[in-house]
Amino acid sequence: MSEAVIGVIGGSGLYEIDGFEEIVERSVETPFGAPSDKVVMGRMGGRQVCFLPRHGVGHRVLPHEINHRANIWALRSLGVRWVISVTAVGSLREELAPRDIVVPDQLIDRTGTAAKHTFFGKGIAAHVGFAEPYCGELRENLLAAARSLAPRVHNGGAYLCMNGPAFSTRAEANFHRMIGADLIGMTNGPETRLCREAEIAAAALALVTDYDCWKEDEEAVEVATVIENLHANSAMAKRIIQDVVARIPEAPEGPCHRVLDTAIFTPRAMWPEKTAADLAPILGRFG
Repeated sequence: MSEAVIGVIGGSGLYEIDGFEEIVERSVETPFGAPSDKVVMGRMGGRQVCFLPRHGVGHRVLPHEINHRANIWALRSLGVRWVISVTAVGSLREELAPRDIVVPDQLIDRTGTAAKHTFFGKGIAAHVGFAEPYCGELRENLLAAARSLAPRVHNGGAYLCMNGPAFSTRAEANFHRMIGADLIGMTNGPETRLCREAEIAAAALALVTDYDCWKEDEEAVEVATVIENLHANSAMAKRIIQDVVARIPEAPEGPCHRVLDTAIFTPRAMWPEKTAADLAPILGRFG
């Protein structure tokens, strides 16, 4: 078996990571179009790691413009079996303060774009289990790394994924609080769902930048404040990534790595040839 790879998807403020050796840039063509940018491959702490900037280097791609299918397909085609998504978030709870770090355990997707964010269809039907959207083992490793380095780290919380690029209205922010969301962002919903379909174990490192706009004794979210907090958070995120890499198992043997065993409804003999070929990095083990 070839070496399983760790993927890191960088969000706002994180366009590169430190500690890479033997660096190679890969332009990956996918059946779903172009990824956000080139994938940077290298070694870190003795492990093979792929890094992809979600918004492109220089932050050129808005949240609703991200081609999540191409991004996740590209990583899976390069052997990635674990993904750490570094993501800037607004806080919907008093106790989750700006510059805190959260490792969420639940997800609410309110983007309404699920049809664009599945690998299946076109003759192959699959329905993956998603009750626990993040890999438990990877979350624990990420928490251990974060707690060893950061002063304020929170275990758990529900990430709500909304459409951008505008931030929430005050009414929306209060509604999101009412339905049980703890954090809000614009990218991690489709990203995490596609990782599950691609049998990639995923976890998120959420970097709190602001209180959205629900907190009336605080100014509503502004770009200048977000950027200032992003710079502080990104430096810490790079250190956490370097630490967590050594904690991740070498062999991809968790439940997330075999989720398609019970998810595919269409018999193998009925798979359209082109669809099967397009999904070869994901479905190749089924013959």
